[in-house]
Amino acid sequence: MSCYDTCFFERYAHETLRRFLGHEYDDLVNRDRPDLQSPDGRSMGIEVTRAMEETKAAHEQMLDIISGFKHRRSQEEDIQRYWSMALPMKRILDSKVSKMTSGFYGNFERSGLYVFCADEIGLTDVIGAYRRVMALQRYSDRRYNYLYLSEVSCLHVCNLSEKISDTYRVSTYDISLAARREIYGAAIAL
Repeated sequence: MSCYDTCFFERYAHETLRRFLGHEYDDLVNRDRPDLQSPDGRSMGIEVTRAMEETKAAHEQMLDIISGFKHRRSQEEDIQRYWSMALPMKRILDSKVSKMTSGFYGNFERSGLYVFCADEIGLTDVIGAYRRVMALQRYSDRRYNYLYLSEVSCLHVCNLSEKISDTYRVSTYDISLAARREIYGAAIAL
């Protein structure tokens, strides 16, 4: 099995969650529907996906950037590619929330959606993403409790509970180049 098989991003997400959010994520196992699950198959489930162009070149570039061995694109290139990420993000959120609310991922006590973002996103984009997820799942009994938006250099964790204020909804964790390389190394070693 290649270290860049279809589970690479699930392993990278798992390592990131363990490192930044604590031991409650240590025992997650890689399964399907959703990708990361608690060993009991009901306490926690996290679906992992990517909001990026669906090309092999985009996939390889994302791996290079995550690994820390290739520099990010220039600001000018980022501006040109902004809209190429906006549509995939909307499509991914709509699709994954639809699957969650239909029961496709089962029924977990705590559910999350982890989205790799190929491009940097600002706080306005983070707010737009969590508001979209909350609106789409508002009338469903099955819903995501957390939205994890993973940029190359930071992780945004959005608590989707209706019971908290937007002021406390997003926590952001910086991912240094050294941390990225360690997480990358752990993900390819598994």
